[in-house]
Amino acid sequence: MSGRGGGGGGRGRGRDSGRGQLSPSSTRGGGGGRGRDSRRGRGSSGPPPSSHPPPPSQVAPTQPTPSVPATSTALAYQPSSSSGAESLSREVSQKLTLEPQASTTAPPIPPSSSKAIRFPPRPGLGTVGRKCRVRANHFLVNVADNDLHHYDVSITPEITSKRVNRIIMEQLITSYKESHLGHRCPAYDGRKSLYTAGALPFDSKEFVVQLIDEDRGHSSSSSARKERKFKVAIKLASKPDLHYLQEFLRRRHYECPQETIQVLDVVLRAKPSENYTVVGRSFFSPQLGRKGELGNGIEYWMGYYQSLRPIQMGLSLNIDVSARSFYEPILVTDFVVKHLRHANLSKPLSDQDRIKVKKALKGVKVELSHMEYAKTCKIVSISREPISQLTFTLDDKRTNVSVVQYFRDKYNIVVKYASLPALQCGSEAKPVYLPMELCRIVGGQRYTKKLNEQQVRVLLKATCQRPHDREENIHRMVRINNFQGDERVNEFGIQVQNEPALVDARVLPPPKLKYHDSGRERSVNPGLGAWNMINKKMVNGGKVDFWTCVNFSLQYANMSEDFCKELVKMCNSKGMVFCQTASIRIRSSRPDRIDQALSDVYKESTGLKRPLQLLIIILPDQIGSYGKIKRICETELGIVSQCCRPEPAAKFSIQYFENLALKINVKVGGRNTVLDDAIQRRIPLVSDYPTIIFGADVTHPQPGEDSTSSIAAVVASMDWPEVTKYRGVVSAQPHREEIIQDLYKTVQDPQKGVVHSGMIRELLVAFFKSTGQKPYRIIFYRDGVSEGQFSQVLLYEMDAIRKACASLQEGYMPRVTFVVVQKRHHTRLFPTDRSQTDRSGNIQAGTVVDTSICHPTEFDFYLNSHAGIQGTSKPSHYHVLYDENNFTADILQVLTNNLCYTASCILCSFSSLSSTRLRRG
Repeated sequence: MSGRGGGGGGRGRGRDSGRGQLSPSSTRGGGGGRGRDSRRGRGSSGPPPSSHPPPPSQVAPTQPTPSVPATSTALAYQPSSSSGAESLSREVSQKLTLEPQASTTAPPIPPSSSKAIRFPPRPGLGTVGRKCRVRANHFLVNVADNDLHHYDVSITPEITSKRVNRIIMEQLITSYKESHLGHRCPAYDGRKSLYTAGALPFDSKEFVVQLIDEDRGHSSSSSARKERKFKVAIKLASKPDLHYLQEFLRRRHYECPQETIQVLDVVLRAKPSENYTVVGRSFFSPQLGRKGELGNGIEYWMGYYQSLRPIQMGLSLNIDVSARSFYEPILVTDFVVKHLRHANLSKPLSDQDRIKVKKALKGVKVELSHMEYAKTCKIVSISREPISQLTFTLDDKRTNVSVVQYFRDKYNIVVKYASLPALQCGSEAKPVYLPMELCRIVGGQRYTKKLNEQQVRVLLKATCQRPHDREENIHRMVRINNFQGDERVNEFGIQVQNEPALVDARVLPPPKLKYHDSGRERSVNPGLGAWNMINKKMVNGGKVDFWTCVNFSLQYANMSEDFCKELVKMCNSKGMVFCQTASIRIRSSRPDRIDQALSDVYKESTGLKRPLQLLIIILPDQIGSYGKIKRICETELGIVSQCCRPEPAAKFSIQYFENLALKINVKVGGRNTVLDDAIQRRIPLVSDYPTIIFGADVTHPQPGEDSTSSIAAVVASMDWPEVTKYRGVVSAQPHREEIIQDLYKTVQDPQKGVVHSGMIRELLVAFFKSTGQKPYRIIFYRDGVSEGQFSQVLLYEMDAIRKACASLQEGYMPRVTFVVVQKRHHTRLFPTDRSQTDRSGNIQAGTVVDTSICHPTEFDFYLNSHAGIQGTSKPSHYHVLYDENNFTADILQVLTNNLCYTASCILCSFSSLSSTRLRRG
């Protein structure tokens, strides 16, 4: 399905020829510097010669660039042949695997593998901006030359738990270190791999390890004790070579030796994995910091993230503080009270409450308090009936007894809460029923379900730390780890520095923003990433003739008329043309009648032939209705809506009305501001030829939602050369699928034959209709891709972009730059000079780092484009995976930073370009 965007506009509309039209007969010129064929320049990033005019210069033009001559067929979009489209997949894959060639300033890097995908090398370091220094939470790691060995581990019977595997291997090392392991101190990853610094006395050997069952290990009764026997086979697998890692870090080798880094990472993680609860790459424990209640029987633990990564300075250990939600170690009856906020356990649970408890407790381990020895079991379900109604057959297979009677006779325990359902362990075929009041939740179990809004708020408040406090807590984690005191780390010759890396950085100048000439202030130079709308007017005010308001707040039910009057006044004062009176009656409604109220408004407005251009909605007092209202308005009724939370709305704040006016203006087709450099045609590699800027992301369901679709969203600029107005398209795709499936697709129609469609194609057509131009360049910012998915996402999505372009006109291949934007990383930058911070104590907006902590050879940088509000600012990490436009570091960094200032709905720069484009309204 498609979502509405702010597309439209009339620049160049209706022309039959215009600037930037690409002649099918022309070929790409050679241009200086880094060429784009397989014989020169960065062959890894360039497509074959195609229908392009000569490449533009990277120097910003002082005058508007002359139009590129158009042919008589320049505007006729014709579908390509199927064979041509199919060949694009092979072309993209082939070109992305070419070996990198020498740039004009760096020596060639020998390839490690002819099949590895090569990302563009760094074109040089940036120079624009005021120089400064920052500290990064990267701790340099030195490794002595050592003889690394990798052994395969096979445990029989097979165990799926990493924790149990580690216990087995810890017992093996304790028992056989002196006699069979040559006094080595191995590092184990919890699965199939064991690493040593130096060879073991054997290439292959099998050991027997005996473990006392944890559930019965504390019993004094010999009959209760149960030993488990495991066979552990250890076999030499490979010898990772530190030499290749050193060559890669010295930039003499292109492909990163991941196996060697994996060895060192496992060594550094071995001791924390034994001492703390492991969640992904993070460690958590009450020993690492305070814990606190999140409500509903859930608590948070503090901990830290740790990852070893190669950077320009060498090897770095990236450490950051973190927090996760865990089950409270309490009786299950207490959990039920907290989770349901249900104080009376003497009454049966409703079906709705029973299902809530079942979902929350399924898979949770509990320990039993009525046994003679410690015993744990996993909850598989809870019973439909109260425990007082449950019966089962004894081992003699004749006697039928109630669960309540069994506990009275066997353990002399009277079940207190007989109206509650029983916990069900065992299996569906042979269930074991347990009273809730006798079961305690085992501590240290991560809560993986979706947190409610209140829990999220509490967690964010508890973990929000000012830069100075966060930096100190990171130092504390390093001290607690005490890597230098770890026998295993020392044996492998690893040294971790105690002080964080000091990094060269620059603060980029903010862009000049243009507003309407009728305002008292026609432009503004933002300071510290923020500005206001005082004495300014929107550069293009939208028009609203038909509108109304629905108020779902009970606490502020009487403010609707006055609120709308002030909002309309603000919109008009900022340059919009907003009708003073509502087209249909402003009304209030109960929050439990949202569906009916919105349907009534829709029917009334369409019946009067006044279809609403805007529906103002004051949300219910209780949170949680926003998603439902947006779904009904935007996807079912087709109404543009602006939602307002009742508490801030009731304050009648001028700043609040200004922010609402900015949001509304964009939704009805206006533009709030544009970059002055865009108006003056001074943006390198954007202003000279028609350029379209894409932003793309995939939103996945919350943990615990196992069947909900993921949602892909793509937006694209529609107003070259201003690149301020964006149109958006959304599409549902398979659960947790990261690659965007509908960028390009074909459908076989019985009458029309092959029908070309897809998100990229739709937006390219919209750009052409809006500007009268075909894009010569595509700049594609892709959010949310992890490093392990780079190659897969690039190959698939670049192929889709190529096919979408070719489906519009044979041979149409605009130059593409593909940039991944990452926010889910753990690099933090801290100021070294308190006098050069923003108001929150964070590094200043516009701080960019492309040295020291960045990739040793590839084109990436960290950019903190936003001003901090609370907590510690997180810079966005930009990594260029494909570049046909020959971007320099300065041009791409400045462009990216400047575009973050064109966010539609707020008077500050955004944290990343993708969030600017994909922000919800």
